[in-house]
Amino acid sequence: MTYIDEISGRVRDALPAQARPNDDAEALYRLYALLALTTGTATTLENVHDAWSVWMSTQEPSHESLIPFASLDPATRAEDQPYVDAICQVAHQL
Repeated sequence: MTYIDEISGRVRDALPAQARPNDDAEALYRLYALLALTTGTATTLENVHDAWSVWMSTQEPSHESLIPFASLDPATRAEDQPYVDAICQVAHQL
C-alpha cells in the first residue's frame, strides 16, 4: 500500500456512508488524497468538484454536472461539502 492509498482510505473513512460513491471509486479517492496533500485544509468546493469532474469524465462523460463549478446551481454545489469536510479533516491530521 502506498502513502497515497493510505490517505485515500482515510478520506473515504472520514466520509459519511451515504456520501460514498457506489461505484469503484478508488481513483476518485486518490484525487481527494491529492487535494489533502496539496490544498490541505484550504480545499474548496470548487477543488472537490474539479477533482470529481476528472474522475467522472472517465466514468460517465455525459454526466449533467460535468460543467464548470460556477455554472452549477447552489444545491448541486453544496453536495460537495461532505468531501471538503473529509479532505480537510484528513489534511489537518497529516
